Amino acid sequence: MRNYEVTFIVDPVQDGKDIKAVAQKYVDMLQKAGAKIVHVNELGLRELAYAINKRTSGVYYCVEFEAENGNLIAPMELAMRRDETIMRFLTVSLDKYGVKYNQDKRDGKIGVAKKPVKKVKPVREKGGRNDRRNNRNRDDRNKQQAKPAPKKAAPAAPIAKDEEE
Repeated sequence: MRNYEVTFIVDPVQDGKDIKAVAQKYVDMLQKAGAKIVHVNELGLRELAYAINKRTSGVYYCVEFEAENGNLIAPMELAMRRDETIMRFLTVSLDKYGVKYNQDKRDGKIGVAKKPVKKVKPVREKGGRNDRRNNRNRDDRNKQQAKPAPKKAAPAAPIAKDEEE
C-alpha cells in the first residue's frame, strides 16, 4: 500500500454545508476507487499568501489515504480541475517519514503549543559597560547644552599721567 495526501482549497463564498459537501464528495470518490481513508483534516478558513480568483482566503482540507497504486489520482485531479469551487489542490506521495510525522502530529507529539516564556529585563550593574556608555553620552549632551561664556575684554591699562604737568 502506498500513502498519499491531497490538500485542496475550497472557495469560501459558499455556506458551510456546501463546503463540507465538496470535501465529502472527494472523500467518497477516493473510497469508491478503492482507497482507504486514513485521516481527513479540515484546517479551516485561512488567509491566502496571494489572491486566487480575486479571493484572499480559502477553506483548507487535507485528506490522507492509502491506495494500491496511483491510478485513482489522475481521475480525482481531473474532477478537481473541473470543479469551480476548488481553488487549488496538491497531491503528494508520502514516504515512511511523512507517514510517521502525520501520525505523531495526530497523537499530539508534534505541534503542541508551548507556554510563552516571560522575558525579564536584565538588571544593570553600576560601573558596567552600559553605565559608562550612558555616562559618556550624558557628558556629551551636557557639553553641547553648556555654551561658553563670552570672553570679557581685558581691562585697559591705566594711562600713565605725567607728573610734570
